[in-house]
Amino acid sequence: MGLSAGNFALAQPGVRGSLIGVWTLQSCVRTFADGHKEYPFGEKPVGRIEYDKEGRVFALLMRSGRRSTVAPGLELDAASVDEIREAVTGFVAYFGSYEVDDALQTVTHHVEASLVPSWVGTSLKRHFRWDGARLVLTRAVPGTTDELVWERA
Repeated sequence: MGLSAGNFALAQPGVRGSLIGVWTLQSCVRTFADGHKEYPFGEKPVGRIEYDKEGRVFALLMRSGRRSTVAPGLELDAASVDEIREAVTGFVAYFGSYEVDDALQTVTHHVEASLVPSWVGTSLKRHFRWDGARLVLTRAVPGTTDELVWERA
């Protein structure tokens, strides 16, 4: 019988213990194969990620400076298609469970709910490393690598 995601996380007390808590996003840099860099959430991103001791994770990332004509408290169904596109492309939100593989230095987020419907039921694997007290998560896809730097809140 395999370990559930939560049990696997609990079986990794060293790294898991270091991840537990709320982290604030300091930077997100996307590096392309040719070496040029972009900032998908701007040069001053806003974000939080939390890992809890039960093996649950949530992540919220936002490009600062997004604008909308929709009044506060109202739903986006009153927004234009361009406003909706701007809102969605400038924001990432999901939650689920996580597991840590200390040997491979990876943390995998198992997505249960997400702003992006196609992410639901998927697993997002990130490599991690420590830069002093900062947590650095890296996502590599063909042609690019994203590096997200987090500080404990």
